[in-house]
This record gives sequence, C-alpha cells and structure tokens, in this order.
Amino acid sequence: MKRIYTYGHQHVERNITIADIIANKKNKVKMTQVTAQNREEAEILSDQNIDMIITGSDTYEDVRQGAPNTFITAALFAGRFVTKEDILKGAIDVSMKGADSVLTPRSPQIVEMLASEGLHVQGHVGMVPSNATLFGGIRTVGKTAKEALNILKELKEIENAGAFGAEVECVAEDALVEISKHTNLVLNSLGAGSGGDVIFLFFEDICGETKNIKMPRHAKSWGNGNKILDQLNEERSKAIGNFKSDVDSSKFPNNEHTISMNDGELDLLINELK
Repeated sequence: MKRIYTYGHQHVERNITIADIIANKKNKVKMTQVTAQNREEAEILSDQNIDMIITGSDTYEDVRQGAPNTFITAALFAGRFVTKEDILKGAIDVSMKGADSVLTPRSPQIVEMLASEGLHVQGHVGMVPSNATLFGGIRTVGKTAKEALNILKELKEIENAGAFGAEVECVAEDALVEISKHTNLVLNSLGAGSGGDVIFLFFEDICGETKNIKMPRHAKSWGNGNKILDQLNEERSKAIGNFKSDVDSSKFPNNEHTISMNDGELDLLINELK
C-alpha cells in the first residue's frame, strides 16, 4: 500500500498510484480495471486485487465504501455535466471525496481545464458510444489507416491538454499496438485488445450477468451470474405471490406476527372510546 494525500487533503492508502501506473506502462506490466456500481461489487473487486475501479461520479461514494484502498476513477457523464462550470464543479467535488482520477469524454479544452486545476484526468477515444452514429453504428474503429491516425490525433490532443491516460474503446488491436508507440498516455483498453496498458471490462460481463443485449465480442464471462439471478427472481416471485395469497385469505397477519395490549387494557380503551 502507498500513502498519499487525496485532492481533498485526506491522508489515505492506495493499492496503486498514478506514478506506479505510468511506471507499469513503461515496464510493460499489464493492469486491470473493472466497473463497479455499488459497494458490494467494489468489495469483490478489492478482494480479488483488481488494480483499478471505474464508476460514475454519482455512485463514487458507495463504491469507495466497498474498496477503501483501491484506485478509483470517477466518470463525469456528459449528460449530467453540461457546461464548463458543471464539469469543473463535478470533477472537484468527487475528487474532494477521494476519487483518484476523473474521466471525461469531452473535448481537449475540457481536459485542459480540469488538468490545470491539478486534477488527474483521463480522456475517452475510439468508438465512444455517444458518437456511434458517426461510424454508421456500433462497430470497431481503426480498421483503416485513416481511422487509426485520427485516433492517434485525438490521443495526442488530450495528452497535450494534460491528461495522463485515456480509455480506448473498440479499436482494432493491431492499430492500437502501433498507436501506443506514439503516445505517453496510459491506455485503458475496452474492446481494443492487448495494445492497451490496462485491460478493462464491465463487471456484469465478467460475472455472466449481462441481460437484454448481445454479449460484446470483446467481452468474456468467467461466471454464470444470470443463472443464479434467475433462480433468485423465481424465489422472489414465489414469495411475493404467497404473501398476496395469505393476505387475501386472511392467513396473514395472525397471532404469530402480532402483539396484543396488556391484560385489562383493551377494556379500559373501549370504555374511554365510548
């Protein structure tokens, strides 16, 4: 564990620091990052020594409770933080609470604004979901030299703006291998293969809990969480149905689940009410 001060001057311990992350990149030590939405998920990730966690700024505090010493990135979702003032306030607020870095999909100008305030910033390039329409839909980008060069251009722009890293989403693996040779940014690969310095996946994909959408090609499940969740929901449904049935038939509540007044007090109450 490394002792650090957070942006809010809290004296804490972390499993890894930004200096370590940059050193690992130079030494070609692969790192791991997984999403967490709540304390329970964060506890699992911490127990399994995942290097980094990423969560929304709105869920950061709950996630931090589950992983008090893990490096956590707080994502500043574009729809929640609109103006420059919103973004800056959101970034400072979550950093004051102990976030180790913030991620923004916004412009290099936004990255520069945050970095100039001493915040540790990651950008987001590649097939950014909100820009999928520019690529004709959700697909891997960087499969042509032109697209790969555009990704490098975006990386250099946010690097020059002061970012220390970037999420690289759904980029051709061999393209990223070559691109990575031309940037000092720490690259978190989500669907971009082994070319990244950090291998990043979603918690629900890893645990086999993805529902209602086709599993992305880049993801893999090492568990069958959906089977257990389905069994849990069946048990929940049965329990709720039995509750409704017992209430309808006056079986619940009964004297096993209720408490009566002390001896003689009911008669006194009735007399008083009269």
